[in-house]
Amino acid sequence: MPDNNHNIRVLIMGAAGRDFHNFNMVYRNNPDFEVVAFTATQIPDIAGRQYPASLAGRYYPDGIPINDESELAELCQEEAIDQVVFSYSDVSHALVMHKASIVLAAGPDFVMLGAERTMLKAKVPVISVCAVRTGCGKSPTTRWLSILLKQRGLKVAIIRHPMPYGNLELQAMQRFTSTADLDNAECTVEEREEYEPHLLLGNIVYAGIDYAAVVSRAESEVDIILWDGGNNDFSFIHPDLNIVLVDPLRPGHETTHHPGEALLRTADIILVSKVNSASDADIQQVTENAHQINPAATIVRGASPVQLDDPEAVRGKRVLVVEDGPTITHGGMPYGAGYVAATEAQAEEIIDPRSYATEDIMNVYAAYPHIGAVLPAVGYHSSQLQALCETINAAEVDVVVSATPCDIAALIEINKPVIRARYEFTEAGDPSLARLLEEFLKQKDILE
Repeated sequence: MPDNNHNIRVLIMGAAGRDFHNFNMVYRNNPDFEVVAFTATQIPDIAGRQYPASLAGRYYPDGIPINDESELAELCQEEAIDQVVFSYSDVSHALVMHKASIVLAAGPDFVMLGAERTMLKAKVPVISVCAVRTGCGKSPTTRWLSILLKQRGLKVAIIRHPMPYGNLELQAMQRFTSTADLDNAECTVEEREEYEPHLLLGNIVYAGIDYAAVVSRAESEVDIILWDGGNNDFSFIHPDLNIVLVDPLRPGHETTHHPGEALLRTADIILVSKVNSASDADIQQVTENAHQINPAATIVRGASPVQLDDPEAVRGKRVLVVEDGPTITHGGMPYGAGYVAATEAQAEEIIDPRSYATEDIMNVYAAYPHIGAVLPAVGYHSSQLQALCETINAAEVDVVVSATPCDIAALIEINKPVIRARYEFTEAGDPSLARLLEEFLKQKDILE
């Protein structure tokens, strides 16, 4: 713990990601501050842990406790906190200020760290792919970019936004090259949704907690880094090219969430995604909003066509749809690609999973009442994964349409056919993202 007589007592609000990175970048080994605790939210069962001494630095020989965010006001008062640092993402501007009001009423300052202060600098060029909301299509875009870069003979690293929900010491620096690596690391469904598609393309994925170590390892092995930004946070690494996605299926959300609006204002390229699924009016509205907010950025368009592995197996059948978890929960979408695919395949009926949901799954619906007649692929721990399995197996349907990017049937034993719905990025009109990428590579002297 810091030795000086008047250090600033800090509490960091987070969700097992940005909070740890902010600590590492600004507060670890800084004698002017004493980080008393973290609080945790968004992800189930990540509170009650300890940020380990091995990661916390010389001032914290016992580590740092991680409390539930529900204890925020009490902690501020009981621990005589001077500053509360807000450190998680994809939350509405209104919610941020509700949290600020709790803090301010309890006495401390409410602090938000700037992106530049918390960004690492890599020795190789960095392209960041971020978005204004979860579920805009960052991961398919990143995969598409990785293919183009490798076609040009470049070695590519994918660095993911952190998802350290397990043993923090073991997750300090992670490098994945195969699904066996995911098994060994006991990755959650959310992690698998992000990692598996990259691994199938032959990409190496890096993640963890100590991103100085993550970046150091990655930059030693590749020519270029792709930041695959989860939860619509700022990149942890200073980008040389910042691509930010907006979603015409959620027009108006360009300015409603943190830090999505700030990201949009920093974009070099704004990608209007999913134009194949949105109305012309919504595409135009989002385009105009984006241009008004950031007139200096180049605006491009992309599509995310959805394909079922076997449409005939769905036509005329009673269907249970399993969707990508984060998109449907804190991403705020009532349904996703699986529902669209089942509808286009002319399913006889899409069954609401609530009739068959276990208590754990019903708790998810209670926390996110906007969810439609779909089942979010949750599995942050073994009991939740088991609850997902029991809900699917209890459903009286003919077939399951799974739109989660990971192979859910490889993780749980499902008693009915599973048809996967897949979606990848494609370009849609001019200007071309591929051409802009080519220009960037030439400017960086990566290509002749």
